[in-house]
Amino acid sequence: MVRIAGAVRPRLARVARGTRAVRPRLAALVRPARSRTLKTWQYTAGAATAGLALAAGVVTTAGPWDANGQRTAERERAVARQRAGGTDHGRNSDTTDAAPRPAPSAASVLTGLGGATGTVNTKKAPVSGKPLADVLAPLLDVPELGSAHTAAVVDVATGKRLYGSGADTALTPASTTKIATAVAALSALGADHRLTTRAALEPDTKELVLVGGGDPTLTAHKKADSWASLRTLAADTAAALKKRGVSKITLSYDTTLYTGPSIHPIGVNDNLAPVSALMADEGRTDDSASGPVTRVADPAADAARKFAGFLKNAGVTTTAPGPSKATGRSTTLATVSSPPLSALVERMLTNSDNDIAEALARQTALASGKPASFEDGAAAIASRLKKLGLPMPGASFHDGSGLNRDDRLTADLLTALLVQAGSPAHPDLRPVLTGLPVAGFTGTLSARYTDGAAGVVRAKTGTLTGVNTLAGTVVDEDGRLLAFAFLATNTTSPLDAQSALDRTATALAGCGCG
Repeated sequence: MVRIAGAVRPRLARVARGTRAVRPRLAALVRPARSRTLKTWQYTAGAATAGLALAAGVVTTAGPWDANGQRTAERERAVARQRAGGTDHGRNSDTTDAAPRPAPSAASVLTGLGGATGTVNTKKAPVSGKPLADVLAPLLDVPELGSAHTAAVVDVATGKRLYGSGADTALTPASTTKIATAVAALSALGADHRLTTRAALEPDTKELVLVGGGDPTLTAHKKADSWASLRTLAADTAAALKKRGVSKITLSYDTTLYTGPSIHPIGVNDNLAPVSALMADEGRTDDSASGPVTRVADPAADAARKFAGFLKNAGVTTTAPGPSKATGRSTTLATVSSPPLSALVERMLTNSDNDIAEALARQTALASGKPASFEDGAAAIASRLKKLGLPMPGASFHDGSGLNRDDRLTADLLTALLVQAGSPAHPDLRPVLTGLPVAGFTGTLSARYTDGAAGVVRAKTGTLTGVNTLAGTVVDEDGRLLAFAFLATNTTSPLDAQSALDRTATALAGCGCG
C-alpha cells in the first residue's frame, strides 16, 4: 500500500460529509477589538510540534520525520512565511533511507515552555487574564453541539486541568477511541515492534503455507514504499524453493492468529474490511490507501491468490490456495515485516484508519495473553490503560476503532492519554502525539482550519451519526502545550457540529488566558 499524507478524509457510511472547508478565523473569535493575524511563529510552532513532545518543561525529540511527507507540508508552509533555518531532528523510525531536511525553527515555543535555546521572537503575546471558562463555555454551549457535550483542557507540562465541563461523564467517542488504542498498543508492544508475514514449508506434505501475522499494511502494490511487500515475499520464497529444486507446490494460507468473528458488529461496511490476520492493502478493491471503499469478502483468500500470482511470475506454480495451519515443524523460507509500530500508529491516527485500529487491538490482546478477537482486544485495551493509572471510571471499550456506538470515554481520559503520551517517562507513546492530524495540513484535518489555527491545532476527529468529537493538542498564545477533548452527542448536523468544535479549538489556540 502506498503510504500517503492523508489527503483523503475518511467518512463513515452513515454520515454524509460535504466538501467545503470549515474556516474559523482566530482573530475574529478571540480578539474582536483588535484585528490581528497569526504570527509566523505560531505556524512554525505547529510544524515543530509534529516532531516534538513537550512535557514538564523538558523538550525531547519526538516523532519521526517520515517518508510520506506528513510533516513536509508543515515545514514548507512555515518556510514560505519567511522563517528559514531550524534544527535537523534526525532520522525517522527506520521507515526511509532519506535523511530529513532541517525542520523550521521553534525557538519562541521552546522558550515559552522553559527551553534553553532560541532567541528569535522570544517576546510572548500579552496574557489577557480572561478566565478560560469564559472563553470556552459560550462556544461549547451552542445548539450545534447537541443535547449533551463534555470538555476538558489540561496543561501537558504540569498535568493540571485548566478547564472541565462534564469531564468525567462518559459519552460515545467515535474515532477518538483510536487514541486509547494507540496508547494501549504502544505500551503493550513497544514502538519498535513489527508485524511479520511469512512463508513456511511443511516437511512432510511439502505444502507451502502463507502465514498471516496481522499486518494490515502488507501491500501487493508494485510500489511498496516502506510497507511490507507481498511481491518481495513471493520473490524470496520462489528463490528459496528453487534452491530446493521445487517449481510446483501446494499453497495454503494460515489466519489462525486471530479468533472470533471477522465482521464488526456494525456489519459489512466500506470503512472496515473483515478483520483477518492475513490481508493485502486492507482488502481494498481499488488503489486507495485510506477512506471508505468496497472491500473484498475474504481478505485472506484474496491475499493468497495474489501471492500465488507473484510466485508464478517468479517461476513457481501452485495449486489454488485454501485455508490451513502451519505446524511447529514447518521451515520458514521467507519473511517480510511491517514498519515499526510507531509508523502504524501514526498512519492510523492521521488517516483514522479503522483496519489498523482493529489490528492493533488484537495485537494488544495477544501481547496480554488473550485471544485476538473483538471482545478480547477491547478488554486488553481497558486493562492496559488501567495499568498505566489512567482515569477509567465510565470508560467502556467494544472495539479498537470507535465504530461501535457502545464505546464510552470521558474527556478526562482522553486528555490523560495525551498527557501520558507527552510524558518523558513514556517515550514509546510519543507517536500518539506525532500521528495526530495537523490542522490545515494532514489527514482528517487537511481541509479544516485553513484560515485559522492551521499548523497549531493537532487533533483526532470523531464522527458517527449524531456524534462529533475532537481531541488533541494545541500551543496557546503563552507557548503552553495544552491537551484538549471535546465530545458532543445528539448532534443534528455533522458539518455544523464540526464547525463548532473547530471554533472552540481555534479559540483555545488564540487564548492567552489567565
